[in-house]
Amino acid sequence: TAQSLAAAEALEGALGLDGRPHAAARTLLADAETATNHAWQALMDWPARLGEAPQAKALARLRPPAAAIHPALYPARDGLRPGGGFLRADRTALAAAVAALHDGVVQTVFAAPPPADAAELERWAEAGETPAARLMRRALAPDMAGFGACGVPALEAHPASWFGARLSADAGFSEAPRQHGAPAHTGPLARRSAHPLVAALLAAHGPGLAAHVAARLVELADVPDRMASLADRLDDADPAPDDGTPHHGEGSGAVDTARGRLAHWVRLEDGRIADYRIVAPTEWNFAADGPLAHGLADAAADGALAERAGLLVAALDPCVASAIAIQEED
Repeated sequence: TAQSLAAAEALEGALGLDGRPHAAARTLLADAETATNHAWQALMDWPARLGEAPQAKALARLRPPAAAIHPALYPARDGLRPGGGFLRADRTALAAAVAALHDGVVQTVFAAPPPADAAELERWAEAGETPAARLMRRALAPDMAGFGACGVPALEAHPASWFGARLSADAGFSEAPRQHGAPAHTGPLARRSAHPLVAALLAAHGPGLAAHVAARLVELADVPDRMASLADRLDDADPAPDDGTPHHGEGSGAVDTARGRLAHWVRLEDGRIADYRIVAPTEWNFAADGPLAHGLADAAADGALAERAGLLVAALDPCVASAIAIQEED
């Protein structure tokens, strides 16, 4: 969904189409995907890292309400096209889907009201009623909480045009992106660092494992409420009119995904794609001198290193499968 939305926005810029009337609906679509991606981490990946069985049935409970968002907004399921589809929000269906998503997240991931501050987080983690709580408890341990903390700054909330200018000028930006000439990290921690719970962990441990895990949980807990607020502000909209003539032009799109900020850039010639470039969150978080590399630098080579490194990789959330190998050198 996020890739489709970024592509639609980029193509709208190149085609001169106004997709702004669909902005709130598109954020709802992206948020639904973000919620299920975060839930996948909490219910499938985290249990496996604890040596527990993945919670596939719990995750399956969240799929139907997330999938119901698109048809509740666009009955013809055409919301991902450039220019937007026919936005005719079914407010009753939308409210029911968001409420079901909220209840499912609370019950399967938290099994309690989500923690609101650092003290509640510690009590919830110590109780350990869900895999997410047990992983948070592990992340709060003294040997874990600050692991991975480094001086790589957060990626700022740059507009799509910022990414477009850099992607168009340098094809290498796709694979080695830079902010102010330096690496950056993107994702839940970059977006949620000001939240009181996350800010408390950052003050205590720096941007290490505890802050990364907590930021994902905070975002997952907050997404349904944000979706409900967006749903209240929706207006119907039609597709942006297109005169049908071939176009020359450039456009860029950017979407916040579960893993971080995703950006697309496109150049059209005679209505055809002449060049297309993407910079994904993985290219920021897993750069050769990015937050993973800096976070692993000088790590103590003890018996828990593989576990700590694996949790840091999971916290930064690559879009591909990963494995940890430790090679000893003289």
